[in-house]
Amino acid sequence: MLRFGSRAVASSPFFAGLLIALSSHSLVAQNRTLNSLTATETIDRIVKATGAALPPNTVDTIKEGDPNTVVTGIVTTFSPTMEVLRKAVAAGDNLIVSHEPTFYNHLDERTLFVDDPVYKEKLAYIQEHHLVIWRFHDTWHLRRPDGIAEGFVARAGWKQFENAGPDGEKGFLFTLPPTTVGALAKELKRKFHARVIRIVGDPNLKVTKVAYAPGAAGEATQVKVLERDDVEVLLVGEIPEWETILYVRDAAQQGRKKALILLGHVTSEEAGMENCATWLRGLFPEMKVEFIAAGEPYVEARD
Repeated sequence: MLRFGSRAVASSPFFAGLLIALSSHSLVAQNRTLNSLTATETIDRIVKATGAALPPNTVDTIKEGDPNTVVTGIVTTFSPTMEVLRKAVAAGDNLIVSHEPTFYNHLDERTLFVDDPVYKEKLAYIQEHHLVIWRFHDTWHLRRPDGIAEGFVARAGWKQFENAGPDGEKGFLFTLPPTTVGALAKELKRKFHARVIRIVGDPNLKVTKVAYAPGAAGEATQVKVLERDDVEVLLVGEIPEWETILYVRDAAQQGRKKALILLGHVTSEEAGMENCATWLRGLFPEMKVEFIAAGEPYVEARD
């Protein structure tokens, strides 16, 4: 007769086998629970973890795919290009967390592309492979610290040079060791693996006071930053050539200590989406999370 004391149970082959079976069943059930988050559940957890509220008319919405899709893996990227989508499918990942649009304009409006062959092929690929594309733009910037700026600072290695802005936020103003605009541009080109970086102003201008305005912040923001006494050179993603670029040209031609470095939109923000993957791994330790670079779109013309 079996006794239910610990020694008797432990020595019983029947109970030992039963305990192993129950333990295995428990682990399988636990893994199934951990890995059965839907796209909606995953996105909700991400937004909540930022501590930011979705702003009115946010672009942080699912652009394509079934919100009830069970997530098999997460990819973060600057932009869900065809190459990014193909790599995600090859890796078995189906939730694409993109900082920028999927369909070529800020709101992902499709009126212009309804019968366009490029749009139709991309849409068909997304649907065929049951991908979910979610844009993570507004709340990633609203997080404190700003997720994009945090990634830029880490890649640049400028943490020790940060200054607080008017609202106390760091990641946008820096006091660097003395350098020139040209040397700074070369340093950034190397650190961010960029092919094309452009300078407006004097490349030989000696500077220490640097500001960072990623992406397409717009002329109003960029000019207000340049007006500051503690900014000599502004790093931006992009701007129409008839706006801030002309302003800086005039400033330089007036002998003012101002310059602009155009990193390109992708180069200015992509490190922030690599940072996003690192952050998400802490949020979803049970799930595969990887960063796939969209890559700079420009190719330098050579003789």
